[in-house]
Amino acid sequence: MTPLDAAHAAMEAAPEDEHARLRFYDRLAGAELFLLLEAEAEGDRITPRIFPVGGETVVLAFDREDRLARFAEGPAPYASLSGRALARLLSGQGLGLGLNLDVAPSAMLMEAASIAWLAEMLAAAPEEALDRPEEVLPPGGLPEALLTALDAKLAGAEGLARSAYLVGVRYEGGRQGHMLGLIDAVPGAEAGLAEAVSEALTFSGIEAGELDVAFFAASDPMAARLARVGLRFDLPRPPPAVSVGAAPGMDPETPPKLR
Repeated sequence: MTPLDAAHAAMEAAPEDEHARLRFYDRLAGAELFLLLEAEAEGDRITPRIFPVGGETVVLAFDREDRLARFAEGPAPYASLSGRALARLLSGQGLGLGLNLDVAPSAMLMEAASIAWLAEMLAAAPEEALDRPEEVLPPGGLPEALLTALDAKLAGAEGLARSAYLVGVRYEGGRQGHMLGLIDAVPGAEAGLAEAVSEALTFSGIEAGELDVAFFAASDPMAARLARVGLRFDLPRPPPAVSVGAAPGMDPETPPKLR
């Protein structure tokens, strides 16, 4: 069972549970997927294999390489990219997605309209602000769905920061809210971490929710203030580095171009 299998099973077991459905799509957006191609990628251009399935024209993607090979009955060209990048790539193309077809319990068919919906859900980008917290408070009143989504997102951000603290804040000027303070983020990872937190909020099902994200060094006095009152999340440390060849598909977060 992969994380995507587990999220799919939870969604299928509770078809009326909106939170279970949103959790599945959140897992799908963050998953590494292997898109079946007609031929090897040429630079940043790819040609997915297209199949007619159930009245839809779809491309096929799998959440493990061995599942793709099992479907293709042997080695086959593929591009590796995240679910969010795949949704952006397919949106507006009139193409649906066959996920893990015939090879996994999470096998499902997503129509082109569902892909467009997912891409729209993922389109909201975090906005930069320059407010400085005046008072840091224990967090309170946040839905369990959001805490679960944050925990899952940060667990998937392996090695991108040391830890995170969720706190209540009062800013200069009187604005109040909640903030997730990330400690010792890897340089260059800030935008991706902010996007992940934004997705956790989006897929938690909270209407008009808002959560600020800020970055601090462990030596910053603010880090100590956060540690005193905040709800702590520890991000997994990365495994020892191993030198491997790059998988086809370029940057997994950047959609390639269709040929």
